[in-house]
Amino acid sequence: MPDYLLPYVPVAVLLGISILLAVLLPTLSVTLGPPKRDNFRKMQPYESGMTAVGDAKKRYPIKFYRVAVLFILFDIDIILIMPWAVALRDLGLFGLWAVLIFIAMFIVGDLWAWRKGLLEWD
Repeated sequence: MPDYLLPYVPVAVLLGISILLAVLLPTLSVTLGPPKRDNFRKMQPYESGMTAVGDAKKRYPIKFYRVAVLFILFDIDIILIMPWAVALRDLGLFGLWAVLIFIAMFIVGDLWAWRKGLLEWD
């Protein structure tokens, strides 16, 4: 093995152990565990005492997913601006222009979301 690959041996061992456990543990659980038997008692309502109405896999309107994506985008904006603010003096003029371009792209995205009505909560 070449010398430049030696630092990656622990990572490869950890990856191998992770893959082995990810395959082995569920397999052992299914094969050695008790058989799954549904009965009347198990199908009774849990905690609240109310019988379930309808399917648990109902469809949600797309606006919930849009709001979730916008929330993630706002989080990414903060996550990327905070390190820039900490290292502002070291970055100089290049860092300033880079963050101005980033903020301009973010504002364009916000304007697009606003124009599409994604920020409206009906």
